[in-house]
This record gives sequence, structure tokens and C-alpha cells, in this order.
Amino acid sequence: MSRCDGRLAIVFEDVWKSFPHHAGQMLIRDRLSHLLQPKRHERFQALKGISFTMQQGESVAIVGHNGAGKSTLLNVATGLCRPDRGRVQVEGRVAPLLELGSGFHPDLTGAENLYIYAALLGLKRREVAARLDKIVAFSEIGNFIHEPLRTYSSGMVMRLAFSVAVHTDPDVLIIDEVLGVGDMAFSRKSNDKLREYRDLGKTMLCVSHATAILPDLCKRGIWLDRGRVVEDGPINAVLEAYQASQLGRTRVMTS
Repeated sequence: MSRCDGRLAIVFEDVWKSFPHHAGQMLIRDRLSHLLQPKRHERFQALKGISFTMQQGESVAIVGHNGAGKSTLLNVATGLCRPDRGRVQVEGRVAPLLELGSGFHPDLTGAENLYIYAALLGLKRREVAARLDKIVAFSEIGNFIHEPLRTYSSGMVMRLAFSVAVHTDPDVLIIDEVLGVGDMAFSRKSNDKLREYRDLGKTMLCVSHATAILPDLCKRGIWLDRGRVVEDGPINAVLEAYQASQLGRTRVMTS
């Protein structure tokens, strides 16, 4: 069973985040004009006054349609982007499971990428060396660990990145659409690993369109729509409300 000890692991307090609308490619004269006379462009508001807290040991799923602000929220939580205003606080070592393998270098070996990625997640070299065999065994990469990453399939890259992240002993796991990494057998193993972390009292904040998996991992859900919190409560109730809204949206679009 997961444990919540009353201490806060994640705090979002009136968090706003926007991005500029890009008009695409511009002619040289347009760029010069923009540099000489900058114009105020409309911005897209991805998050609008988001407020919630998570206790240590709590597992929360963020749901919502594409463009609702889910990935932006996770990026703000990991520190990959800063909010325009509001307060964000995350306690402990964070392992972000976002675009797995996106920072790997194709000309380096799997082992070299493993060491670099683990260092970015906060491990010292001796700590990585002590966990190396477990990371490689879990990833099922085998002897390919000494081959350049360009020889890997996309599934092998994702398995290696996932394995590194979950073996850094994080306090907080932040997960974006990586539930079910790899083939069916590895997918089961990866989900078992996430359940193990939950049961150890780790904090998990995750996003996934695979809503059937979420009640097994999380007890609480937050539904985002157009950058705002629509509902925050028990996962099954939130999913039921969200799925009912999606069904209504589909009927309107097809009528």
C-alpha cells in the first residue's frame, strides 16, 4: 500500500504559463522590421491559475484532451520551463520520464549514454557503477550496451532510458506517456516497477491517454481542460467525468 505521511512533495500555487504564437517562417525584410520595431504578439495560455498539492507518497494522474496543458504542467514540475507567475515547489530527487532517450547521443555507446543520463538525474559515477548491472539487466539490452546507440531500435533506446530513470532511487517520478514502454512483456515489467515504487511510498505524477492503466497506479486524478483544473478527486470519479465529457464532445463533432 502507498503511504502518505502528511509532508508535501509537490505544490502548485496559482501557476500560469504561456508561450508565444509563432507565425512560421518570415521573409528577411519582415525579420528586420520585427527587430527594429518589435510588435506585441498574442500568447497562448497553456496553464491558467493551476493550484494543487501532493503529499509525499501520493500518486496522481493528470488527464485531459490534447492541448489541455498536461505536458506543460509536467515540464513546469520538472523545472524544464519556468512559470510566468505563481509558485512551484517539488521536494526530493526527481526522475522525469518524459521523452525517453531524447538526450542520448547516437555516436556514444549505450553504457556511455547510461552514465551521462544517470549523472543528469543526480547520481555520482560510483553510484552508477554500483547499479550498472541491474540497469542493464532490467533494460534487456544485453551486449548491445557496448554498441553505439545508432545501432539500437527505438524500443531499445526507450527501455534503456526507462531503466536508468527508475534505478536512480528518485523521491518523485514524473511520467509523461511512457506507461507501457516496449513490447508487451517489458510493458508489464515496467508497470510492475512503477507499482513497486508506489508501494514503497514514492510520489508519482503521471500523464497518460491509456486511462485503463491509471486506476491501478493512482488513487487520485486531476482533469485539465484548456489550462484549468476542471475536477480533482478520486481517480475513478475523475475518469468517469472526463470520459463522459469526451463522449459528449464526440457526439457534437459527428452530429
